[in-house]
Amino acid sequence: MGTLNSRFSTFRSPAEDYSMLTDNHKRRLVEEDIISNLPEDLIHPILVRMPVKDAVRTSVLSKKWRHRWTTMRRLDLRCEFSGKYANIGAYQHTGLFRIVNHIMINHKGPILKFVLHMPEEINFDSFQEVDQWMLILSRNNVRVLDFRNLHPFYQIPSSVFSCRELRALLLSKCILKPPLEFPGFPKLRYIFLLKVNFGSNVGQTVINLPHLKKLILHSCLNVNNFNIRAVKLRTLKVVNCLDAMLLRLLHSKRLSAVHICLGKSMQGLQVERYSLARMLRKLPKLVTLTLDGYFLKFLAAEKFPSSLPHAIKCLQELTFQRFSFGDLDQLQGVLCMLRNSPSLKVLRVTHMQMGPEADLELTSKYIESLDCLDQTLFMLKTVEITSLEGSRPELLFVKLLLDRSPHLESMIIRPGAKVDVEKRLNIAKDVMLFPRASS
Repeated sequence: MGTLNSRFSTFRSPAEDYSMLTDNHKRRLVEEDIISNLPEDLIHPILVRMPVKDAVRTSVLSKKWRHRWTTMRRLDLRCEFSGKYANIGAYQHTGLFRIVNHIMINHKGPILKFVLHMPEEINFDSFQEVDQWMLILSRNNVRVLDFRNLHPFYQIPSSVFSCRELRALLLSKCILKPPLEFPGFPKLRYIFLLKVNFGSNVGQTVINLPHLKKLILHSCLNVNNFNIRAVKLRTLKVVNCLDAMLLRLLHSKRLSAVHICLGKSMQGLQVERYSLARMLRKLPKLVTLTLDGYFLKFLAAEKFPSSLPHAIKCLQELTFQRFSFGDLDQLQGVLCMLRNSPSLKVLRVTHMQMGPEADLELTSKYIESLDCLDQTLFMLKTVEITSLEGSRPELLFVKLLLDRSPHLESMIIRPGAKVDVEKRLNIAKDVMLFPRASS
């Protein structure tokens, strides 16, 4: 009997077993229990804030977490992710294509945001896998598509044009050729296109974008074939796109911010010519305008009038980039806009280093003429002039603004990097002696 009692005494209740666990074991059990029983409305926010690589690793936390990552609604595979696989063959077991294939094939539910950056260092044979990923996205209600490519141009497949829920489209180094019968993206609001080639036949297709509010085109090719209808467009930025049909892009009466910088001369190019007055007539609600000196030079072919048929009544911020005070055409364009902008509050000018073609004497005489700016700039409060060299026309322009701006509150002058200390001091002395209408 004693032997039997001794045998039964070796059996312990669960409570006794738990009491004998170490503190570390107890803590681990509690943590696992808390993690396993997190409410659904907390799990998705946690996964969204984690890098994809770490989110996949949560599958080892517990059985309930094993497939949680497959329901992530945002897949962010930008350079921080893809760059880690740059030195591994794309098709290797741990290569980028294998990893992304695993993520995309095992994913369940909608993918609302997809970001993929293809580093230049990754070597692969074709974009066949990328086409498959795009097909998966088109079937999962993608709303934000951000594909940055540093390889040869990637042709956007037809599946992308069936993404009816798309809100934002960001592409670089791609070929964008929508089908001839493409109706457009009904919910798209934002487009950013960098080095995108629109091909040769796109112009026949008018892409309907009824809710587009912001469009950025940077260094794109065959932009004259990009034909859109976007009646709600509010912001347009076109940089280094020499063949863009700008008047066609400026069709929205709601445009309030326009940025046009050519980056280089259009001399010798066969493009549509138009005047400043014709361009501004299409922009009745324009508030912010940025132009570069090359575009001013292009507009000068139609001559700048002393006054425009219609004043730019809503314009409040005016910026000129790569502007040369030694170019009479550019200077006349700037002063024409100042004369016709009664609501202007902020003026920014970034001066471009002048070459041997600059005619400082001619531009100086023009600024000193009585009718170059015969308007008082009552609303102008802030002026910023950057990369000043200290030439005579530059200083005369500063003097003119001080004399015509009775409510000026701030004038910031930043000399160019190559201007020595003595020259900077002389610029400051000259400006301090100029009379001011605001004093």
